Amino acid sequence: MTTRPDRSGQPWASIDIGSNSFRLELARLSGDRYQRISYIKESVRLGAGLDEHGMLTEAAMQRGLDCLQAFGEQLVGVPRERVRAVATQTLREARNRNAFLARAEAALGHPVEVISGREEARLIFAGVARLQPSDKPRLVIDIGGRSTEMILGRGRKPLLAESFGVGSVGLSMRFFADGLYTEEAFRAAQVAAGAELEEALTLFRPELWQEALGSSGTVGAVSQILAATGQTDGRITPDALRWCIAQCLAAGSQDKLQVAGLKDDRRPVVAGGLCILYTLLAQFGIKELLPTKGALRQGVIFDLAERLQPRGAQDPRAGSVTELQERFGVDTAQAERVAAQADKLYRQLVRKPSPELQRELHWAAALHEVGMLVSHHDHHRHSAYVIAHVDAAGFSTNQLQRLAALALGQRGGLRKMEAQLADASLLDQLIALRLAVILCHARTPVAVAAPRLERDGKQLTLHCPKSWSGEQARTRFLLKEEAEAWARTGVLALLVA
Repeated sequence: MTTRPDRSGQPWASIDIGSNSFRLELARLSGDRYQRISYIKESVRLGAGLDEHGMLTEAAMQRGLDCLQAFGEQLVGVPRERVRAVATQTLREARNRNAFLARAEAALGHPVEVISGREEARLIFAGVARLQPSDKPRLVIDIGGRSTEMILGRGRKPLLAESFGVGSVGLSMRFFADGLYTEEAFRAAQVAAGAELEEALTLFRPELWQEALGSSGTVGAVSQILAATGQTDGRITPDALRWCIAQCLAAGSQDKLQVAGLKDDRRPVVAGGLCILYTLLAQFGIKELLPTKGALRQGVIFDLAERLQPRGAQDPRAGSVTELQERFGVDTAQAERVAAQADKLYRQLVRKPSPELQRELHWAAALHEVGMLVSHHDHHRHSAYVIAHVDAAGFSTNQLQRLAALALGQRGGLRKMEAQLADASLLDQLIALRLAVILCHARTPVAVAAPRLERDGKQLTLHCPKSWSGEQARTRFLLKEEAEAWARTGVLALLVA
């Protein structure tokens, strides 16, 4: 599908918080035309700051925060809805990521979303497919600092996307931490990379694709070396990689490695990157890997633009929700009743609701019963677990955690939601969802004359229509219990009138 021309002239911005480098891209879109305004890349090596306990060190965090603050200064004047910051493998791993994310948002001036490996792969392919279009079945590879993404796709459609836990920073730290280059270290690193990537051999076997493309840092760095030294025109081949490894062994250490095209910020991680590349080409029968224009940061911009199309017509998250409903056998009629009722209540509760928060509430309602497939008993807990841990195209892990919180809080006591109730925007969504679930508890269409919700500070009043008769006695009973549950929290008072 073609994105509608953006006639506003306003820029789009993406921030890629990678394990090795942080990148900021500003661009304009006009239909299928992509015009870069500016691009900034900083070597932060956040992934090198993970200690043996999986915690980011303060020094690594501070390097990242300093970079994000500088990026934030470049974003002045860019509309907030046109900015998206995503973080990848290091923050997927870091046990103290939430502490860093809070500080990162303050430094950047925008929220930072952690995306899953498969979502990262999907966005990488979106960038490649738009900037380097082709109808050929293709394999796209992106070697990052702590993960490697592989995508099989055709046209603009990714057919298979996977992420593997091996990257240039992690492998270099493990096998070349002392900066020395030996045949034993290269051999051991290649074996380790091969073990991690071996499970992909069947999924991405050569007969499934006609061309192989490489995206982002490691591929770009090696391609520059090969072009600068005249080994190739920039394409990466097994022979060219063997030449690169031979240069490393001849130098004996990263400090003594003198190769045209090698930038200083790549020096500490080049050996690990070469080992992954050589392993990939050898195992997957890749005769040549072509560097590509597109990458994660462009994919983020294209994806964000599609989200903001009228009515979210191309938002991949809507498709993911429908797919999950089908996979978990959700009663879609009930889900739609709850979603419609929740939306009415939410708009009564919030005068000028954010479209994104409205979409979140709708998706939470659409998925609130996915846990029924596991068990009817405590299905809200099963729903929350499934949503929090599923791979869903378009969603960041942050947003899935938010939807999971709403699913968990849809019913029952509110003590389990104590921490989340401090978030005013989530609190409003939760109130609307809980009341909608009660009003739709009979799994039949809600009466035309539905209750109306009013807010006066911390006092909420649910006005029940006078036309309600004794047949709504069960609903009134559930609403009375709901009022008591909120009274116990001290957060607000709910009056059923």
